[in-house]
Amino acid sequence: MSLLVIPTSVPGLSQPAERHRTGRAAWLRAAVLGADDAIVSTASLMLGVAAAEATRSSILVAGIAGLVAGAMSMAVGEYV
Repeated sequence: MSLLVIPTSVPGLSQPAERHRTGRAAWLRAAVLGADDAIVSTASLMLGVAAAEATRSSILVAGIAGLVAGAMSMAVGEYV
């Protein structure tokens, strides 16, 4: 049984510099993941409060408080 070995570089030839653009999209990734996290955590909080048979205004206040707390947490996380 013989193995085929494929060289990754040829001796004596310089490799062209590869330019990747993935580093520029870090803000987009953070925004998408942050929005996804905010939606899931706020919905979970509001469903938990609603399951406790709270009033409509209590559910709304809990949702707004969750959004503000999540935004503050994300801002501190980006700052640090």
